[in-house]
Amino acid sequence: MKRITILAMAALAASLVHAEDKVTFATNWKAQAAHGGFYQAVADGTYKKYGLDVTIQQGGPQVNNRPLLPAGRIDFLMTGNLLHSFDNVKNGVPTVVVAAMFQKDPQALIAHPGQGYESFDKLKSAPVALIAKDGQFSWWQWLKVTHGFKDEVLKPYNYNLGPFLANDKAIQQGYSVAEPIYVETQGKFKPVVHLLADHGFSTYSTVIEARTDTVKNKPELVQRFVDASILGWVNYLYGDRRAANAMMMKDNPEMTADEIEASVALMKQQGIVDSGEALKNGIGAMSDARIKDFYDQMVKAGLYKAGEVDLSKVAALQFVNKRVGMDLKAKLAK
Repeated sequence: MKRITILAMAALAASLVHAEDKVTFATNWKAQAAHGGFYQAVADGTYKKYGLDVTIQQGGPQVNNRPLLPAGRIDFLMTGNLLHSFDNVKNGVPTVVVAAMFQKDPQALIAHPGQGYESFDKLKSAPVALIAKDGQFSWWQWLKVTHGFKDEVLKPYNYNLGPFLANDKAIQQGYSVAEPIYVETQGKFKPVVHLLADHGFSTYSTVIEARTDTVKNKPELVQRFVDASILGWVNYLYGDRRAANAMMMKDNPEMTADEIEASVALMKQQGIVDSGEALKNGIGAMSDARIKDFYDQMVKAGLYKAGEVDLSKVAALQFVNKRVGMDLKAKLAK
């Protein structure tokens, strides 16, 4: 009788153990501090606690993970900003934003110190602006309409700091949590950095996209992934991130511990992740009003026509604005 009871209890215990849901999450570039919260949630077991077996599939210069999401080959995608999401809705691609991990897009303009460029308004007078093609056809159009920049100064930026370092009158694009570190290392000076987000470029960044059918049919899975990712970011910014950093350096051997830590310091200093709506509603926060504000700006810049994108299809707000992780942040930030 006792043996039967033990066997029954073992069978019950086994039935209560559910296999973790396997999830593939793809990023848009090689592993770096700007991906830290996601690696943290793997490294410290947060995804596992939420019943998720998450594989992070990094992007890179020769890797385009974007088509893999609508094709069903990945489950979630980290993408740059809302421009990608607007394009998806416009073109009928069945994806939707479920969280925005960055309140500020880290896109910035970088200049040499002592050249008068400490004022953002003076940047438009620079004789050379090193901007990559994708920037020229997106946020540069906004800079022209909103801040008076001119196409005449454009020169191609090929992700090589040489031309910028050689010309102290030049300005160039940069990721505010990366390029300034490389400029200091290679140029031996601290550059002037102007975040476009601080001058009206109101998009969210490092957004998480899911397929619309996943949101419809597996909302509980989406919620678990979003909540665990948010907690990953809280732990990464305010807790012990060494294991996450080690994972990223394994995935991207070009990255060093010092570079990662310098980047984290800039993320905190600039309020990239934890500012704006996130201070009230938690990391990942989004609002319809801000999405509309950014879209209206892009219409004014000529990137879209009014009414061309159904904004109700851009983001699913039911997964965020729940103050997830704020109690944990209060404990860790003491």
